[in-house]
Amino acid sequence: MGARYDEVIGSLRTAYDSGAERRDGVGKQGWKLAERAAFLDLVRSEGGRRLLEIGAGTGQDSLYFKESGLDVVAVDLSPAMVARCREKGLEAFVMDFLHLDFAPESFDAVYAMNCLLHVPDSDLPAVLEAVRGLLRPGGVFFFGVYGGGVLLGEGPYDGDDHEPPRFFSFRGDEELQEFGRRLFEVVDFHVVGAGKQRFQSLTLRRPARVGA
Repeated sequence: MGARYDEVIGSLRTAYDSGAERRDGVGKQGWKLAERAAFLDLVRSEGGRRLLEIGAGTGQDSLYFKESGLDVVAVDLSPAMVARCREKGLEAFVMDFLHLDFAPESFDAVYAMNCLLHVPDSDLPAVLEAVRGLLRPGGVFFFGVYGGGVLLGEGPYDGDDHEPPRFFSFRGDEELQEFGRRLFEVVDFHVVGAGKQRFQSLTLRRPARVGA
């Protein structure tokens, strides 16, 4: 039996609480800016207004979406990260991925950048089901993680610069897409970078209701 999400939350929260100030001062790489801009274009093209960012960290991406005209809610399991979000004027809450306390179908889009790689495979289906339930039918979900290539398997990452070392679950390209296909339609999948910086960009859609 592999790791479970509730077993790794505590160490993840400690690691991210202690790293909040440092992470808030780090600029974003150009490819990350391009990924979020592309997702914003998709949301806008479909008339989306309300976006939830899960694993929002210090709120840099949430602030971008808010300043771009969306109604944004940010959540993170780290109280220190959520405090940083609120300092930016964001509506933000301390929540983990299995306890997203919002009304069903209340968001047009969900954005998750490099956070779901902390969820063990054993609990990823339940997390994706929770995300699906928050999206309106036809809503879109950005699911971006490092993984594939040399990045495979579960456990602490060798050389992690956080204390305590964080748990990671790295998945192959087809494995990642298969998790998504169980509940969503795949809109786009592509890879950015290589080696230990290999990023899997997966955009999903909650299927529209039959007959709608």
